[in-house]
Amino acid sequence: MTEPSSNAATRKNRTKPGWKYCHPLVKEDTNTIVCNYCGKITNGGIMRAKEHLVGKLGNVASCKKTPPDVIEKLKGYIANKKSGITYSSTSSGNMPNIRDFEFESMDKNEVLKVHQYIACFWYRAGLSFNLIKLKCFENMVVAIGQYGPHLPIPSYHDIRVSLLKKEVEYTENLMKGYREQWTDRKQRCIINFLVNSQAGTMFFKSVDGFDFVKIGEKLFELLDAIMEKVGEENVVQVVIDNGSNYVSASKLLEDKRKHIYWTPCAAHYIDLMLEDTGKLPLIRKRIRRTINLVGFIYAHSGTLSLLKNYTNKRELVKHAITRFVTSYLTLEMLHKEKSNITKMFISDEWILNKLSKEPKGQETTKLVFMPSFWNSVVYTLKVMAPFVKVLRLVDDERKPAMGYIYEAMNKAKETIIKSFNNNESKYKEVFAIIAKRWNCQLHRSLHAAAHFLNPEFFYDNIDLEFDFKVTNGLFDCIKKLVPQFDVQQKILTELHLYKIDVEHFGSKFAIAQRKTHSPILFGIHSIKRNRLEHKRLHDLVFVKYNQQLKQRYNARDEIDPISLNDIDLRNE
Repeated sequence: MTEPSSNAATRKNRTKPGWKYCHPLVKEDTNTIVCNYCGKITNGGIMRAKEHLVGKLGNVASCKKTPPDVIEKLKGYIANKKSGITYSSTSSGNMPNIRDFEFESMDKNEVLKVHQYIACFWYRAGLSFNLIKLKCFENMVVAIGQYGPHLPIPSYHDIRVSLLKKEVEYTENLMKGYREQWTDRKQRCIINFLVNSQAGTMFFKSVDGFDFVKIGEKLFELLDAIMEKVGEENVVQVVIDNGSNYVSASKLLEDKRKHIYWTPCAAHYIDLMLEDTGKLPLIRKRIRRTINLVGFIYAHSGTLSLLKNYTNKRELVKHAITRFVTSYLTLEMLHKEKSNITKMFISDEWILNKLSKEPKGQETTKLVFMPSFWNSVVYTLKVMAPFVKVLRLVDDERKPAMGYIYEAMNKAKETIIKSFNNNESKYKEVFAIIAKRWNCQLHRSLHAAAHFLNPEFFYDNIDLEFDFKVTNGLFDCIKKLVPQFDVQQKILTELHLYKIDVEHFGSKFAIAQRKTHSPILFGIHSIKRNRLEHKRLHDLVFVKYNQQLKQRYNARDEIDPISLNDIDLRNE
């Protein structure tokens, strides 16, 4: 929804006595007001303007030209309108009518009253506390304040029908820019169906997949119908769930539509690598020990409070998008706070704590001072950190991952090798997992082609042009995506210019952009969502997804894409 603006003025607002002596700077803007006597501009609505007129100190400069009789009239009006209430708890069954009050002075008590009404609504409705962070909630509060007292509450029908219709129209307008890019930005989507462009990801359509999701042939029919609607010429790849039914459907689609690729969800496969790694006997044992240590601390309020005294209130547990990423982030925090944790377990507060005498407390203390335990934490981090780094890349909004994932996987393997000083016995099992998930399941020709066409990597690696796997993937893409022979020849001509770094490719401008701008080869990431049955639910999810996806994209430089603390509502 658009942010609240000053057009919230109503005739009821404008009949207040204060409007006789001032006027809006801009028509219908009841927030920015001009004094009729001295011309001073105040912000904060009619209340602040009246304070200026009567000479109330503290909030705004006094008007030196207000006639005495006007001052007396306004003071009398303010005195008559001011009233106080005693807020009763929700258990009393009755709440005073908020229309009986007009908060003319925003002192602490009056702010608290308003906050208490908001909190009461929150608790009765059973809303998530995270909702308070939404920008649209802030916009709502501002808009109500701009309107002033006696705002009519929207009806059940308004919320359910007419206002929802307006919000859909607003969101449709947001999507216009994305639709314009379909013709030259090859996109692709799934249940739910989304559209991706340089401006981010937008929700396109939801389909009740109940009759489709379990049968590959039915899924194929659905995907094929959507392909007709979007236009095959606008699709580069189908990014799918990794279930066998989706794989079957996508293979059928690829057989019919010869010029598209189907690709498993990269983020899911990277997480599967983490999961497989976490199941290795040595790492599973180390993670279990960590869980026991952290679990003991968090199970007792006294130990948790003591820990925060030593960590400057930093938490050890950082919840993330999956269980195994959570395990990694917890291990990482444990390693960072090693010194503080050991200080805690030798402190007088811990020694005097009765828990230190109990078997679990003694076992935990012993674990904290075991060098082998901390060595195992470091080992696990060395193995898992490269995977988490790749996961951040593929789940990030700042740039499309397609042109970077190939290099990222190579770097991940190099990092693991260096971490263990080329001792293959320490990472042999991990590399077997990578081979299983990356080489056999996730890797596609598109990844290789995007790697070759990414100038950030191509011009820094003189051997890339002669890498058979990469060049083979590139030519496979050219043949598959561009069936016209004459167009293929033009591409090969331009590819030669790209290789020898001439014309536009070798310009100072292009060279300067190599490491700062992503190559234009985009994919689409689909997210599994709840099944929808009715148009109204489609409209609701259409609005919710698009505005939260827009918010997520706008905050792309501020959030960690794998941390739930940063994702919260944007990824619901």
